[in-house]
Amino acid sequence: MSPPPKHVPVLASEVLRLADPQPGQTWVDCTLGGGGHAKLLAERLGSSGRLIGLDQDATMLERARPVLSGLPATLRHANFDQLAEVLHGLNIESVDGVLADLGFASDQMDDRGRGFSFRDDGPLDMRLDPTAGTTAADLVNRMSEAALADVFFEFGEERHSRRVAKRIVERRAAQPFTTTADLAEIVRRSVPRSGGIDPATRVFQALRIAVNDELGTLERLLVALPGVMKPGGRAAIISFHSLEDRRVKQAFKGEEWRPLTKKPVEANDEEASRNPRSRSAKLRVAERKN
Repeated sequence: MSPPPKHVPVLASEVLRLADPQPGQTWVDCTLGGGGHAKLLAERLGSSGRLIGLDQDATMLERARPVLSGLPATLRHANFDQLAEVLHGLNIESVDGVLADLGFASDQMDDRGRGFSFRDDGPLDMRLDPTAGTTAADLVNRMSEAALADVFFEFGEERHSRRVAKRIVERRAAQPFTTTADLAEIVRRSVPRSGGIDPATRVFQALRIAVNDELGTLERLLVALPGVMKPGGRAAIISFHSLEDRRVKQAFKGEEWRPLTKKPVEANDEEASRNPRSRSAKLRVAERKN
């Protein structure tokens, strides 16, 4: 049996208040994770409703199953840009609401074997779906210096991207990168420390986004959403950095949507203190126009 999830859902009360799921409705949690948000939604939907949970990490699906036991939940191993395809396979034409929490579950971040964090040494992987795709090690060891610099600048907004890329290419000529600690050390030697942020933070963010095509996947979800939502249905998206939030904000300005949040909703001081990973969370909610 999979261990119980450690992840604490962010902005939970705000999601329920603004998304306002009702008994008998059909909702999709596009990023199931540990099942925290899904459980709250499913409890609101009741026995006459239905919750569809998607996650591209099969491990998280198994951890979420016990959390959702006894609730009207159907789980599928899929990325959220496959939303329309999954609904079609379930013979569901449209839904009343969609939630997407674009952050990583604590269970994933804290698993050193997944390679998401530079705080603990582990394999340089970073794939959300460990059964498919290209690893971070593949990118770091094979991409050209110019391409690496572009990734670090575009996805990590790293001002020293060219210097980092140059040092990486010099080092890999002698020995390929295989671990998170190895890469983090080179980055720290290349980027001056600023405040309390680890110099490796932006580079690791950039690689994670590139490995999982996070921005491309988000854009495909945003394009698909109007086509699967009932009139009056609500979409709630929680982002964790400006690259994501910008895209969500722009999409919700489209003619199909009525934004319900003029500004992104953020964690209050109590939640931010209790759950530090909530500090960068930004929730936007929009309603599908009739």
